[in-house]
Amino acid sequence: MRNRIDEAFARTQRAGEAAFMPFLTAGDPDLATTGALIEEFARRGADLVELGIPYSDPVADGPTIQASYTRALARGFRLAAVFDMMKELRTRCAVPVLTMVSLSLVTRMGAEEYFARAAEAGVDGVIIPDLPADEGGAVARLALRAGLYPVFLVAPTTPPERTRIIARRSKGFIYYVSVTGTTGARRELPPDLAEHIAAVQSVARQPVAVGFGVSRPEQVAAVARIADGVIVGSAIVRKVHELSALPRAELVAAAGEFAAELAAHKKK
Repeated sequence: MRNRIDEAFARTQRAGEAAFMPFLTAGDPDLATTGALIEEFARRGADLVELGIPYSDPVADGPTIQASYTRALARGFRLAAVFDMMKELRTRCAVPVLTMVSLSLVTRMGAEEYFARAAEAGVDGVIIPDLPADEGGAVARLALRAGLYPVFLVAPTTPPERTRIIARRSKGFIYYVSVTGTTGARRELPPDLAEHIAAVQSVARQPVAVGFGVSRPEQVAAVARIADGVIVGSAIVRKVHELSALPRAELVAAAGEFAAELAAHKKK
């Protein structure tokens, strides 16, 4: 099985780059804008996009992303509308998209139905941060059966044996959490980040992408030198919110410029 996620990493590796993966909250400020932002980010250097599915009690997200989820839910966010947006987007945009979604939302809909509807809509992968890899084998198999890549997270505190389990179960790439705790911009990257990435790469056959705490161009550049992918979340969500009073076209253009500034530093 091979999908757009594989193709994105193969393309960036050939180009001597790390894959740049911005995070967006679905429905903040609205789903039409989310779709336009995905398309603009793909045009401005994004190789993949992580799409956060709003949930009232996120387990891994810091205050910036939590606030974006609260705004989207207050405006009447509906999961079904995300799939409709993705179907429409796929008529003109092929950038790989992964949903970051709580296990409770997946089980509420039913894992088979969630994965089937996501795949039908053109989603390429699923990240379920509160699903432990050592307990997630059955869920991962259901995702793969539907055509979605299940991506699991490794943290600095993950024991080596569990890292090996994640390396076996994660498909497309491994999501390395650079710091313990929740998402959010940090002033400095951990000094031992390169050492931890090398340890994961030594047992992984797939690329390793780094997220949590990456927010500035120089941090993107630093991560790009040691990892296969760079994920930027809170900084982009904050920028979109700061621009939310603008007309949609202006918001999308300005957020796209911000994403392009980050993507310009993905060269190894």
